[in-house]
Amino acid sequence: MERERKQSPADARRTLGRLLQAVLASRAEANSVFDILAVLQSEDQEEIQEAVRTCSRLFGAMLERGELFVGQLPSEDALRTGSRGATRKYKVWMRHRYNSCCNRLQELLAHPSFQVKELALRTLMKFVQLEGAQPLEKAQWEGHYLFPHTLFKAVVGGLLSPEEDHSLLISQFCQYMEYDDIRYHTMQAATSTTARITKQQTEVPIIFWNNAFALLSAVSLPHQECSVTSFYVKHAELSDKWKVTHLKEHRKAFQEMWLGFLKHKLPLSLYKKVLVAMHDSILPHLAQPTLMIDFLTSACDVGGAISLLALNGLFILIHKHNLEYPDFYQKLYGLLDPSIFHVKYRARFFHLADLFLSSSHLPAYLVAAFAKRLARLALTAPPEALLMALPFICNLLRRHPACRILVHRPQGPELDADPYNPDEVDPARSHALESCLWELQIFERDLKKKGSEPVPLEFIPARGLLGRQNDLCAQFFTLS
Repeated sequence: MERERKQSPADARRTLGRLLQAVLASRAEANSVFDILAVLQSEDQEEIQEAVRTCSRLFGAMLERGELFVGQLPSEDALRTGSRGATRKYKVWMRHRYNSCCNRLQELLAHPSFQVKELALRTLMKFVQLEGAQPLEKAQWEGHYLFPHTLFKAVVGGLLSPEEDHSLLISQFCQYMEYDDIRYHTMQAATSTTARITKQQTEVPIIFWNNAFALLSAVSLPHQECSVTSFYVKHAELSDKWKVTHLKEHRKAFQEMWLGFLKHKLPLSLYKKVLVAMHDSILPHLAQPTLMIDFLTSACDVGGAISLLALNGLFILIHKHNLEYPDFYQKLYGLLDPSIFHVKYRARFFHLADLFLSSSHLPAYLVAAFAKRLARLALTAPPEALLMALPFICNLLRRHPACRILVHRPQGPELDADPYNPDEVDPARSHALESCLWELQIFERDLKKKGSEPVPLEFIPARGLLGRQNDLCAQFFTLS
């Protein structure tokens, strides 16, 4: 299409409309397809959008009318030298033009204009639906499940770009994942794309990891088998022989997708995002949740908030899936350092630590070690930290009666002979249960000097070390 001057959007629409009608009306006008495809290369955003809409109508009609070649596509060179019939040559030729259109639409997913990106995505997904209904490959047997894998993998590959931030475009794509077949094939395509990108590039850009997480975290599986009935590609009837119709297969694909993603070294920012989603959005849908142990144990060694969140995942595996992880409480004990009172996630830390230590079956020496270590750390913590530390310690003593000896030891050691070893990394060897919580008396003295009022809690007085009526310990917990 020759254009000596820039056309207005209305002129471009009329010109493309005439070309479209000509191609659809007569095979003799097939070469006009080149003129339509040429506009996809325009530098004008509005012209590109008009060309995309025209291609959508053109190849949508071709797919519905069965005018694209079905089967292993011959090369165009073979088409020129072959002696097959005119109809076959036309369908092969038009199939090549369709492929050229799809390739250009995939390129447009990286266009600077979001409107162009979104329109290209919608058009590609329309072609996915039409190709699924009118497959361009031959069924290998009767009832064989056909899906346009090549086209769809290219779409997902375009979304998972290592060069462009596609988070907004991925959010638009999520509407298609409400369909069971699209969600299933998205998981498979994401798995293969991650494998391809990480194999091709030794240093994978963070943009890719962010795009991948945006897509993976948007995948949500149904909880019941009967829910796998909503398909984007329409079929006369669904077959039980198709993997895509079984929730078990969806869970396998979900697991392969996440394991394929998490086996790589991720940016620290993504570690946190993955671990926050682990509890509610990942572990419940895995076919074998315990396969996450390698990722979680590696994350435990990162430190800080990441280690804490990883322990939460391990805690779930231990209690819900019978995972054996004997180092769990030693890892948690190792997180107790002065920084816990200063980091922004301290509220989460105390919440999760309280959960981890809630079982009444924990040995007394272990609970005593946590109470003692936290009390020792609180000596140098900011005053407001006591509002978290003291109730936490008191809850431990309330739940575990065997540890009450820490505040009821009339014949206890002198303070300068405290048997507790704060440098011991193994709580079993810390000798905490042989000690006493003399630190609470220090808190009481300091708070009285500052005129602070501790948070009042119901109390039945204990005797011994902290047995005085109205002392600090008395106002924080009950030993009944």
